Amino acid sequence: MSIALIAYRLLTRLFEPLAPRLLDARAKQGKEDPARVDERLGIASVPRPAGDLVWLHGVSVGETLSLLPVIERLRDKRPDVTVLVTSGTLTSATLLARRLPVGVLHQFAPIDTPGAVRAFLDHWRPAAAVFVESELWPNLILEARRRGVKLVLASARITEKTADGWRRFPAAAREIVSAFDRVLPQDEASAARLESLGARIDGHVNLKLAGAAPPHDPGAFTRLSAAIGDRPVVVAASTHDGEEIALVRALDKLADRLCLILVPRHPERSAAIAAALQRDGYRFALRSAGREPDRDTDLYVADTLGEMGLFLRLADVVVMGGSFSAALEKPPVGGHNPLEPARLGKPAVTGPDMSNWAAVTDALVAAGGLTVVDAPWDLPAVLAPLLADDQAAKAMGERGRRAAAEAGSGLDRLWDALTPLLPPAPPRGSR
Repeated sequence: MSIALIAYRLLTRLFEPLAPRLLDARAKQGKEDPARVDERLGIASVPRPAGDLVWLHGVSVGETLSLLPVIERLRDKRPDVTVLVTSGTLTSATLLARRLPVGVLHQFAPIDTPGAVRAFLDHWRPAAAVFVESELWPNLILEARRRGVKLVLASARITEKTADGWRRFPAAAREIVSAFDRVLPQDEASAARLESLGARIDGHVNLKLAGAAPPHDPGAFTRLSAAIGDRPVVVAASTHDGEEIALVRALDKLADRLCLILVPRHPERSAAIAAALQRDGYRFALRSAGREPDRDTDLYVADTLGEMGLFLRLADVVVMGGSFSAALEKPPVGGHNPLEPARLGKPAVTGPDMSNWAAVTDALVAAGGLTVVDAPWDLPAVLAPLLADDQAAKAMGERGRRAAAEAGSGLDRLWDALTPLLPPAPPRGSR
């Protein structure tokens, strides 16, 4: 083991006695689940089922939701194994509680101290693990490797800044990335950075491009459709600070009456959004208050979690949030997943800040399923023709749907890489 890793292990061991107090403090601040905070110390809250177990790990919402297609594939092809999913944030845990199939277990990931890692691995004893993140936790990875867990680093995106940090400790970096049996980064840039740290690259996989359209509640869809009536619907998806009021003002320029649904990326911003809309004299309804659009309300703030699939299905056109930072003089966000509306055949428009989804954006634009505008005030010129011509909107959505289907082939590459690392399947007829 390199000197840097030995030092890291000693420091995390010294920190360990303080961990319970720090976690309790985070729980009081709303950053940890008080009822499950012991999971962060590796203390399981549920028993381990008998038999083989495969462990899937992602830090936050995007990474953990990208695991859902992998879970579906495992459940279909290997129903004999138990699937454990770990994540690190409250929001991801909330969404996974709604989205995980029955029988799939969720735990909060252990902090990277020797004792927490040992407790976690002693209890769960995974045969194989898939990590979908760029954060490399030395104690967790190396202890799992020491115990013979087959490790896959998939859909990894590593920035140049992160790679530069690891290059300061080349021996440590090489030891950690070499612990993985398979490394499948998202793109060429991440592959080159991981390779420079000593990883052997086994192909490219971006799990955020895989999977089906987000789910929805059919009953809620029927109720909202009736409430909206024949008004055309524009959904502003995953909006950020400043975007909501800018979009509302911009779409005021459209001649025809429509229903605008604002879906903030962070629903906890609901009060600030409401204050901005009230300040400017807009009448609106808040979903979190149990209200729906009525004949006098054309503006709906969908400030709830896990309902994106519902609102996208209501849309005639989707505007992607998190993409107008430059025009609004806000810090860059990098955009959000334009494949979500594309999978549902919805025409979409985005701002220019799509750096987190550059390749996908280029593919959808080239296919004619996505349009890029410079600023919110440029939207009326693009939206008006789509709202006026239903056939043109459907054709654009269908082009996006076909491009999204082509983009989602990475799951098959991951499955081909993972299959040889899974424990042997039981003989047919033994279960």
